[in-house]
Amino acid sequence: MDIVVLASGSKGNVSYITSSTTKILIDIGLNLKSVESKLDEINVNPSSIDAIILTHTHSDHICGLKMFIKKYNPKIYLSAKMYNELTFDLDNYEIIDNEFKINDIDIKVFKLSHDTSDSNGYIISSNNKSIVYITDTGYINNKYFEMLKNKEIYVIESNHDVKMLMNGNRPYYIKQRILGDSGHLDNTKCSNYLANFIGNKTKKIILIHLSEDNNTSEIALNTLKNTLKKHNIDFDNIIISTQNEKTELVTL
Repeated sequence: MDIVVLASGSKGNVSYITSSTTKILIDIGLNLKSVESKLDEINVNPSSIDAIILTHTHSDHICGLKMFIKKYNPKIYLSAKMYNELTFDLDNYEIIDNEFKINDIDIKVFKLSHDTSDSNGYIISSNNKSIVYITDTGYINNKYFEMLKNKEIYVIESNHDVKMLMNGNRPYYIKQRILGDSGHLDNTKCSNYLANFIGNKTKKIILIHLSEDNNTSEIALNTLKNTLKKHNIDFDNIIISTQNEKTELVTL
């Protein structure tokens, strides 16, 4: 499998994953023109996208969905609760539960905690290699820890630095929402989870959904490196995604 995070942040999120037979997007939080442009940068024809998997239905994760499916009609994979939140109809879709399959890609679902009716994380596997994808959650339930351990790639939210958030200009209720169990992972929480998860099979960490106002790439990276060091973990194969630039192509 290959993965590229095409865009990640509060203004829009799209990731591209491909196997030997299948091309999928996780979320589609940019407008149609922007998604087409991002795919063109990696020489992918939008009409070749087989499926879009939704993590949840906030606009920065689905705002391009309506126009993209109207033009290209890939199959949409989402939960029943997500489907009920949409304000437009889908013709080509599948309601997912705990596990599903898209050609040669197997996907396991685990529940996240965000201020929407439903929010999913995914373990995406093909040829005995796995990508863990986690975004927009206030915490990760420890009942999932065993299934999340020692995967090849972790794509995980490292949204904010708590000190920057609390010293920022956002209203107090917004700060409380972000910090709460239905909010977003801060750098320290993200780093502590990764210290529990990564193992000898882990090849790459990609940090996503960094706040432009309440985080920096340097702070997120240093927090993760320092946390791993405290746990006596020697790992520095880390990518920081951004809102406007795609990440490098990561191949398994």
